[in-house]
Amino acid sequence: MKRRIVLVDDHELVRAGVRSALGDRVEIVGEASDVPSAIQLIERTQPEVVLLDVHLPGGDGPAVILGLPQTSARFLALSVSDAAEDVIAVIRAGARGYVTKAISGDELVAAIERVAVGDAVFSPRLAGFVLDAFAQQPPQAPDPELEQLTLREREVLRLLARGYAYKEISSRLSISVKTVESHASAVLRKLQLSNRRELTRWAAHRHLT
Repeated sequence: MKRRIVLVDDHELVRAGVRSALGDRVEIVGEASDVPSAIQLIERTQPEVVLLDVHLPGGDGPAVILGLPQTSARFLALSVSDAAEDVIAVIRAGARGYVTKAISGDELVAAIERVAVGDAVFSPRLAGFVLDAFAQQPPQAPDPELEQLTLREREVLRLLARGYAYKEISSRLSISVKTVESHASAVLRKLQLSNRRELTRWAAHRHLT
């Protein structure tokens, strides 16, 4: 099955080049050239993967990701830039990978597939930037609210925050819909949240999505 993707880049020639390189191996469900139109398009089409430039009119790549806290789409940065600050900023915002526009069509198709199934994808040099940046961060103190949740409840929390329906979560975790509902209720109760919207905001604030 072809992966459904959205292509976000402010240069028509670049988008045309990416379309040509990908051919018919993916389904491009839409294209956008700036932050506001990208957010609207992704909300409307709900692609599996978004190919995202890091510098856009009306903001930047991270602004697109942070503007979509409930989407289930995964983001793969595709940029001419290999600057460490660009790589780190978009990964901190929630992208699953970062590749440069020097990548071949075959490599890009493979990267899209890996990101779609949840893997992280970087070229070796860019991966070094990310590892160095996060290695320099002091260890985070345990989150007392998150510590209340069981491992299964945390899995359900993340999937709920990404916008998955109970039936989809049931399939992904190989548990019944009734069990998903039970875990979701427990998460809301333990975190003292009233609804799914509050849960999504809570998770996004802690970068759990």
